[in-house]
Amino acid sequence: MEYVRLGTTGIKIAPIILGTMQMGWRVEEEESFKIMDRALELGINCFDTADVYSYWADNSYPGKTEEIIGRWLKDRETRTDLILATKLRGVMSDDINDRGLSRRHVHQAIAASLKRLQTDWVDLYQIHSFDDDTSIEETLHALNLLVDKGVVNYLGASNIHPWMLVESFWISEKNGYARFETVQPPYSIVRRMLVEHQMYHVIKKYGLGVIPYSPLAGGFLTDRYSRDGALPDTPRSEGAQKRYFSEKRWKIHETVKEIADSKEVKMTQVALAWIIAKDFITAPIIGANSVEQLEENVGALEVKLDEDEIKRLDEVSDWVQDYETLR
Repeated sequence: MEYVRLGTTGIKIAPIILGTMQMGWRVEEEESFKIMDRALELGINCFDTADVYSYWADNSYPGKTEEIIGRWLKDRETRTDLILATKLRGVMSDDINDRGLSRRHVHQAIAASLKRLQTDWVDLYQIHSFDDDTSIEETLHALNLLVDKGVVNYLGASNIHPWMLVESFWISEKNGYARFETVQPPYSIVRRMLVEHQMYHVIKKYGLGVIPYSPLAGGFLTDRYSRDGALPDTPRSEGAQKRYFSEKRWKIHETVKEIADSKEVKMTQVALAWIIAKDFITAPIIGANSVEQLEENVGALEVKLDEDEIKRLDEVSDWVQDYETLR
């Protein structure tokens, strides 16, 4: 495993991050433990989670995923082997103040996450998105206090607009606060424009670590989907249909499959290899419902796309011409 630097920080992570959103509702605790065990065995040393996982499921509640990870960390005694990332912002209870990015909730949220995770510190603490009801200066001040106390090592931001990032950097520099070192946007071969249009320039200028989620487009970039086939029986299939079923994206899907078939590898591995080859990407976040699925995804590190294959994928998924036409 060749490790990569996380933005401008001094830590190194594997070029793939284990996402844990499935744990606690689609993946039970026993299987979650097996997935995390295997991830460490494969050399993956960064796990990403969030306090709000997995509030949306009938068989779950906010904080359940962190609790599972915490029990695994305690049972396996693996905390020092791991770069642990979590997020805050979401609705955690009926309490109107148990959400958002106020100073009060920042301190409340980190205390609760540390308890659930059974650890004294978090390596990367990320805002899940901005909070329109709280000034970014208040949030950054509260987050900076956590860094000063040593309960958080680095800060990151997910689902954030480029102008918000730039404003946050200005506030951090003005006040001497710790700044956001990473950004976590959605990014895949069928969803490029959000990152590549304006975020790319901010990433390059400030040396941000980029750890995108949904690199397989909610499962769309797998052989479970085809133009003429029925939707797979998964909780995310209808969402994938609404977001990705278009003529252009089917052409991308078919091109990924053609390249995968020619190389005798999986579609998922080609889609991930394309992302990993991008020089501004640090490490995509991949989820897994089983050890076998995890191993398949990590196999993308062994798939090397040649220049012609990358060019072909870039061209079929190019957004610039569409954007210029819309303008």
